[in-house]
Amino acid sequence: MRTIDFSPLYRSAVGFDRLATLLESAARTSESGGWPPYNIETTGENAYRVEIAVAGFTPDELNVEVKENLLTVTGRKTANDDAQRNYLHRGLAERDFERRFQLADYVVVTSAKLENGLLSIELKRELPEALKPRRIEIATPAGLIEGKAA
Repeated sequence: MRTIDFSPLYRSAVGFDRLATLLESAARTSESGGWPPYNIETTGENAYRVEIAVAGFTPDELNVEVKENLLTVTGRKTANDDAQRNYLHRGLAERDFERRFQLADYVVVTSAKLENGLLSIELKRELPEALKPRRIEIATPAGLIEGKAA
């Protein structure tokens, strides 16, 4: 895969270093394998869901953490009785994993549930009141009637 040089961006733009870091991180992530598979979907105007296929993992073996706009999902398999089992074919991947998702500003995790081998993480964009659009009333002088003084 070809590496991308972001140095021209750093020379000509101020304050976009986070964007360049995100692009570099995305390039590194796409190079790493695609396990476990996942879906990202929109479930509403400001609502999202991340579903990760984690068949064979229990809730105790999974960890969902958000820190500084980075959602990290890890799976750590506990030791099991594999030494006592005689596999003819072993196609189920029960290996540890770590999957990271960069979250936009004001996107928060609202819930996570494990059902039928899918870990579903619900997210929502919650804009602070100061950033929401608001209507400004236009005042008129009380003494004016159709442009004439009373």
